[in-house]
Order: sequence, then structure tokens, then C-alpha cells
Amino acid sequence: MYKNTLKSLLAVHVSNIPGWRTNRKIVVIESDDWGSIRMSSLKAFDNLLKAGMREDRNHYNIYDSLECNEDLERLFETLAQYKDKNGRPPVMTGVNVVANPVFEKIKESGYTTYFYEPYTETLKRYPAHSRVYELWKEGIEKRLFVPIFHGREHLNVQRWLRALREGHRSTLLAFENGVTGIYNGINGEPIPNFQAAFDLDTAEDLPYMAEVLSTGLGLFEKLYGYRSKYFVPTNGPFNNSLESVLKNNGVEYINSGKIQREPLGNGQYKRNVRFLGQRNKLGQIYLTRNCFFEPSSMESPANTDWVGNCLKEVEIAFKWHKPATISSHRVNYVGFLHPENRARGLKQLGELLGRMLKTWPDIEFMTSVELGDVIRNR
Repeated sequence: MYKNTLKSLLAVHVSNIPGWRTNRKIVVIESDDWGSIRMSSLKAFDNLLKAGMREDRNHYNIYDSLECNEDLERLFETLAQYKDKNGRPPVMTGVNVVANPVFEKIKESGYTTYFYEPYTETLKRYPAHSRVYELWKEGIEKRLFVPIFHGREHLNVQRWLRALREGHRSTLLAFENGVTGIYNGINGEPIPNFQAAFDLDTAEDLPYMAEVLSTGLGLFEKLYGYRSKYFVPTNGPFNNSLESVLKNNGVEYINSGKIQREPLGNGQYKRNVRFLGQRNKLGQIYLTRNCFFEPSSMESPANTDWVGNCLKEVEIAFKWHKPATISSHRVNYVGFLHPENRARGLKQLGELLGRMLKTWPDIEFMTSVELGDVIRNR
């Protein structure tokens, strides 16, 4: 995470040197995790806490939950207040999962069979979410919030089912509370990373992951009426043999860290160097992020100046003639569990956008796919 030190500033500069360049001041905002359940309710949070699971030490499980009506309404209101050089408002690329587990059916199977439902069905189980799907379509129409594919669900299905069958206490308790993404086990019990859907325990998991991609991309197209040209793997890990599955399903652009840890199975990883605009053997283009805006984070000091830090990263990106691609997760803008979290995040987002436009009035706001198209057609 960016901190205002000479060493970190140098690292930010160096990381912006390789890759595609432009004289245009392009700003992309990518926001991950929309559509996923994360913490199901305040009651579930309390149940986990009382059992000795210190989920209060992780900001995702304190604040993050399936987006509600007011989350999207307030976000759209904030974005619509600003305009770029072309008179267009900021647009968020909503990095979406499209399904969630059906806990009852999975339990009935003895944790042997996985069942999932579109997130539009999950919405029906929540009390303040009746308009979310319609609001997503409104966001697309107004070009305020445009979804792309993050995965079918934000869950490593096979790893999760194995833990449930093995009787992993913390995983079972979370399951009973409708939660999959846990970070702190009962009295310190180690927790596998369930959120990384495409991390690889064994090469035998690859065919199932290919099925997850194909069915998930198909469901995305059914929900939104278009194919997702861009894919951001949940939590990052992704075995590159699966890129052909993405290609066959219309994906042209793939998000990657600048150092990609490619899981090979059995705890082995390969480090691949990536840069903006790099192409793989299938002709797909890698897109990378170079700015960070995570005001809900507990991983940085409480007095972190997220607006100032992000503006500095945007400045460095422009200095090296790079688009500024801002990473900013859903957790910063949702308030179903804690409305004050949404209010705080949107206030800081508005400050960031206002100061950005004042500093660089020639900014152009783009979606990730629009940026990918510019790079492809250069």
C-alpha cells in the first residue's frame, strides 16, 4: 500500500515505467466484489465474534455486504455531480461476481455437491435490496456503473467443500451463518483462503475452474445482455492455462498484478512479470492498476490520507504518460451493515474526484473496457 516515503515513492515511479503510454489523462476506477455476499448480517457477525472468530480485525467482514438499494442510489448521486473534459461523469467499472452458494442445498448433500444461484436470487433474501438489479441496469444506461466479470462466485468452491467435509470448525460455523469469506478462526484456528476462487490446490481442480468460468460468463451475459470483455480474477491467483477458456467466451482483456503469482498446484507458484498493454499468445491484453483508494481499510493507519495518497499516485501515472487506474473495492461504498461507512467512503470519493478535476481539468473518465479498446486500437 502506498505510503508517503521516499522508498515507496520511488517504487511507484519505477512500477509505472514499463508498458503502454499515452499523452491523454485517462482515469479508470475499478471496484471489486459487487454481487458477493461477504458478511450476511450483523447477527451473523456477532455469532462469529462470540465463538472466538475475530472478524472484527478485518474491515471486509465489518463493513462489506451484498449491496443494497441505497448503496447504489447514493453512489450514482455522487458520481453524477462531476464531469470530465468531454462533459461525461466519472464511471466505475463494477467488478462483479454473478452467483452465490445455496447453503441449504449444499448442507442437504452432506457438503458433497455445490449449488449456486444468480445474485439476483440472493437479493430476494435480503430486506433492502429490491431494486438493486434494476439499479445496475440504470447504471449501465447512464454510464455511471458498468459491470464486468470477476468470477462466478467469490469463492474457491472445491477448497471450501473440502474444508466443510473435513469438519473444519470455523468454516462450518461460518456456513451456518451464511458466510464464506472468513479470516480469523475459532481461537486462532488456521483459515484457508476461500475468497481466491482460482487459486489451485491441485491440477485436478482445473477442469472445474474452467466450468466455473464458462458458466459464470454465460450467466453474466444473461444478466446484463452483453459479453464481458474484461476479467479480474478474485484475489488475483489464476492459472494461465485457463486464459483460453476466457478467450472462447469473449474475454479480450485480463487484469493482472505487475508481478503475477500463477498457481501451479501443490503449493507451487510461478512469478510472471506483467505490464500495461502486454499481450499473451492468444492476443488478449493485460490491464494493470497503479493507484489505490481504499478509505475503509484497516490495513493502513487510521490517519491515512487516502485522498492525498491517491492524487499523488495519479500524478505519478500522468508523469509517466500512463492512464491512472484506481483500485477501490465495494467495501468503501456500502452501508447495509453500517451506514456511516457508506457516508464516509462517498464523502472521500467526492473529495477525490473534485480535487482530481481541479488539478487536471483535461481528465477523461473511461471504463476498463474502453481503455482496453484504446490500447488495442492504438
